[in-house]
Amino acid sequence: MIWQCRDKAIEYGTRVLVMGIVNVTPDSFSDGGCYVTAEAAVAHALTLLQDGADIIDLGAQSTRPGYQEITPEEEWQRLQPVITALRQQTAAPLSVDTYFPSVAANALAAGADIINDVSGTVSLEMAQVVQQYGAGWVIMHSGAGGIETVKAFFPQAAAAATAFGVRKEQLCFDMGIGFGKSVEENLALLANVEKYKYSGYPLLLGVSRKRVIGAAGGEQTPFKRLPGNVAADSAAICGGVDMIRIHDVKNEIQGIRTAEALKAARC
Repeated sequence: MIWQCRDKAIEYGTRVLVMGIVNVTPDSFSDGGCYVTAEAAVAHALTLLQDGADIIDLGAQSTRPGYQEITPEEEWQRLQPVITALRQQTAAPLSVDTYFPSVAANALAAGADIINDVSGTVSLEMAQVVQQYGAGWVIMHSGAGGIETVKAFFPQAAAAATAFGVRKEQLCFDMGIGFGKSVEENLALLANVEKYKYSGYPLLLGVSRKRVIGAAGGEQTPFKRLPGNVAADSAAICGGVDMIRIHDVKNEIQGIRTAEALKAARC
């Protein structure tokens, strides 16, 4: 199965893909300020690729609970030097975490391949940008809701996107762990992927270091939640998730590959 992201035909379904997170922000909940300079962000992205990441996801605005929204201009000012430098140094797929169509357009013009849209909506403006460049588009469910709510959202979103002219092959979905959902809803979504995954589309999971891991595992410090992340990702992989978005590629990839092997060994 292929996820078409501009000129990159990303195969999914045979092995779990790893999306490495690079936050170019001063205020992200788990690593804010660590990679705020372009040089640090680029170096970290290249390290994640060496550690086994298949895709790099660049974010320049924190979406943690209670975050302070920045302008599209400021978001792009943070992203532009990082995308430009990375595109010169690697051919790996680059994803940009934004819900601003203008930022998406600038990022794709600079060489990005994927728009990771956390808005929870399928807007005409974003669809037009994605269609123009033939980019991959991650559409996330945002807001409260359990299995049935997310299950209903994916086909509705696909229908809306294709009605705007975006090809099915460009779409990917994300269940939106941590975006307006209760701990119970998040845990149910992690444990029951097979009940709501939309057949024919890749499914991305982003739970790395989030509060649901802290609540379930009893760890309040985000960067100490690696064991909980491995457990959550393993459950989701066995349920059929296709991609995992993570901070700590080097230390978590072993758990991802083991979960894959366990899934393959099930009778």
